[in-house]
Amino acid sequence: MKALLTSAGITNKSLENALKKLVGGKIKIAFIPTAANAEGGNKDWLINDFNNCMKLGSVDIVDISALKKDAWLSRLKKANVIVVGGGNTIYLMDWIIKSGLGDELRELLKTRVYVGISAGSIILSKVLSASSEFLYDDEDGKEHKGLGYVDFHIRPHLNSPAFPKVTLDSLKKLAPKFDGKFYALDDDSGIVFIDGKIEVISEGKWEKYN
Repeated sequence: MKALLTSAGITNKSLENALKKLVGGKIKIAFIPTAANAEGGNKDWLINDFNNCMKLGSVDIVDISALKKDAWLSRLKKANVIVVGGGNTIYLMDWIIKSGLGDELRELLKTRVYVGISAGSIILSKVLSASSEFLYDDEDGKEHKGLGYVDFHIRPHLNSPAFPKVTLDSLKKLAPKFDGKFYALDDDSGIVFIDGKIEVISEGKWEKYN
């Protein structure tokens, strides 16, 4: 599997170059914005994500919560990059299960590159406990499972004013609670994952724990 797991999408030249290297040709993106459906307020961050993707190639917006399986599956198959956007991580994971994408994604990614943005990056881990729903909202205490495609955890938005709890000091205390490596990424950082190999790409700040 080839993946680029980011905090805030393709926000700089280093991340752009990393994606181009993973794809190796003309970029055709299918963007899944479903996680944003559960978030209110100003969606400038989502528009920024769309715009950053549009600079790279064609973009089809595919909301798995609004389409039947045959419709979204045929459109994902036409892309060579599947971008899963940010928002509410638990809501996103619920729809991945409900829609049937969880049954299809691993096969799709045999021939496509996965790009995660925030929640879209977190869901590849075994559990969702690094998501904002747990840091901020004191979720129900249940262990919400992720896809389990990677054996490490990502906490996005390090040092972001929009996420004041996501600091190096707070994450240093949080990370030991997780089984496996724990990466804190700011909005100019990402992880390239190729068949188990990890490389951090950053023009900003990041930290690895455990």
